[in-house]
Amino acid sequence: MSLKTLRFVPFSKDHLERVLEIEKESQESPWSEASFRNELDSPQSVFLVALESGKPIGYGGCWVLADEAHITTMSVSPDSRKQGVGRRLLDTILAHAVDRGAVCATLEVRVSNDPAIKLYEAMGFIGAGIRKKYYQNKEDALIMWLHKLEA
Repeated sequence: MSLKTLRFVPFSKDHLERVLEIEKESQESPWSEASFRNELDSPQSVFLVALESGKPIGYGGCWVLADEAHITTMSVSPDSRKQGVGRRLLDTILAHAVDRGAVCATLEVRVSNDPAIKLYEAMGFIGAGIRKKYYQNKEDALIMWLHKLEA
């Protein structure tokens, strides 16, 4: 994989099958097909797919509500991790959110997901609290904020 040929495109129905596969490979409590379909038509949603040689290798999105970007989900295919895809994907999502008026961003992440937490911290997110038993498996979520998005 080469970051030079990595592209980010808006999520479409054509990506749905592969996105669902990545979701099942990546998440203990995966989103349903209906949840992803809702992102296709949601006016507040920014949802992108990372493509390598035309093949989806990751996806992520946020909802822009007022001046806040709420990261809803983000995953990279296991065989494409630790290569900078997640960081580039999140940078691109946040740039789109800024274009829509977001000045800050927030997300929840499993407290056991050290690689994701380290990525978010490297991008300037800070821990702000815990949501007890937030996930289906009753795992806590770390609430993180990035208080100043750059244009």
